[in-house]
Amino acid sequence: MSRPKNQNYKAYGSSKGKEREQRTSVRFKTTFMNTLIDVLRHRPGWVEVKDEGEWDFYWCDIGWLRENFDHTYMDEHVRISHFRNHYELTRKNYMVKNLKRFRKQLEREAGKLEAAKCDFFPKTFELPSEYHLFVEEFRKNPGITWIMKPVARSQGKGIFLFRRLKDIMDWRKGTAGKKPTSLEAQQARGAVNPSGSHDSRSSDDQKEEIPVENYVAQRYIENPYLIGGRKFDLRVYVLVMSYIPLRAWLYRDGFARFSNTRFTLNSIDDQYVHLTNVAVQKTSPDYHPKKGCKWMLQRFRQYLASKHGPEAVETLFSNMDNIFIKSLQSVQKVIISDKHCFELYGYDILIDQDLKPWLLEVNASPSLTASSPEDYELKACLLEDTLHIVDMEARLTGKEKRVGGFDLMWNDGPVSREEGAPDLSETGNFATNTHLGCINDRKAQLRQLFRSLQSQKKASS
Repeated sequence: MSRPKNQNYKAYGSSKGKEREQRTSVRFKTTFMNTLIDVLRHRPGWVEVKDEGEWDFYWCDIGWLRENFDHTYMDEHVRISHFRNHYELTRKNYMVKNLKRFRKQLEREAGKLEAAKCDFFPKTFELPSEYHLFVEEFRKNPGITWIMKPVARSQGKGIFLFRRLKDIMDWRKGTAGKKPTSLEAQQARGAVNPSGSHDSRSSDDQKEEIPVENYVAQRYIENPYLIGGRKFDLRVYVLVMSYIPLRAWLYRDGFARFSNTRFTLNSIDDQYVHLTNVAVQKTSPDYHPKKGCKWMLQRFRQYLASKHGPEAVETLFSNMDNIFIKSLQSVQKVIISDKHCFELYGYDILIDQDLKPWLLEVNASPSLTASSPEDYELKACLLEDTLHIVDMEARLTGKEKRVGGFDLMWNDGPVSREEGAPDLSETGNFATNTHLGCINDRKAQLRQLFRSLQSQKKASS
């Protein structure tokens, strides 16, 4: 994307080097004071830039992006951490709108069977614009539970469950039919964030984008898979380096986030039962950080395999791969694909009792603040490997299928686990190059990778 240099544009990354020339020094900038800043400061050859200094790499917040992206000239090698209109996937109403449109497109082009592969999000209506459609659907299924979510807030703020139309009538009048709970009052002090981000920073540039708050009304999954009687969802990390062509990596590690209270549909007003967000759970009176509301995905996968067998687990994780790819494809033509941009998404997935995965939401700024030493280790490694793939140092060849804990799952088409050309025929045993919840021997893999790259460099020089 070229932007003419003029007096209205700020220029970043000016240097004499070419785009792929190896760099010994990278100037970075960020405003996030969590695991991210630790990783950036410890990266060899990376130098922190303050205030208005020139940078090569900026892990920016979405407020900066909104106000500055269109007025910023960037050299070839410069990288920033969001796509311009990331919200097409990360705002709850836009995500559903794009998925519905994509499903219709698939039905037209490839038939109903292919379109059914998009049936991984609950029935959803945007309010107030689709209120009458929602009421029609609501009356078809009296007594079921629905969940209301503000489209542009995060950390569980503003969410409530309901079974009566009266609750929506009250909401439409602006009363929501109840006083704020102590939890809501506590959270009201937090910033509203249009990205759907789970970062706990509170700042002016994370404020609401829209004057009237829109909600989505979504059919509540009433039969979630429970472990120890408690509800949970999964946080999975997907790194997108390009939308045209689509190039996406899946991280091996992630975690299950548990609610602190046993699941029941008898108390739909109890957020500690129904919302798994750490921001919600840590305000529970009996919350113990050390007791742990998180399981690493490896442990979760092993648990499921012991209960249901490896084949059922393989099917579940394959269906999750389908969610990642189809959701990205649904926005492929609407996201502005800029070579300066990359995005680390945090996917929130719910599993039901039939081992069917459901997409709850996608976060453009998944929380990088650690809730435990184990959580810190996961996020630090995740960020290190993200920086390896962004490759400011220009060390990679571009042909890698694995870098640390990341596996390349889509490269303008599915990526095979096997070396050589994949067999895409119906009789072929095509295995996607994904290893979510599997062993993450990233340190050994990185040592081998960079040793091999060094050897190739010496041989060609």
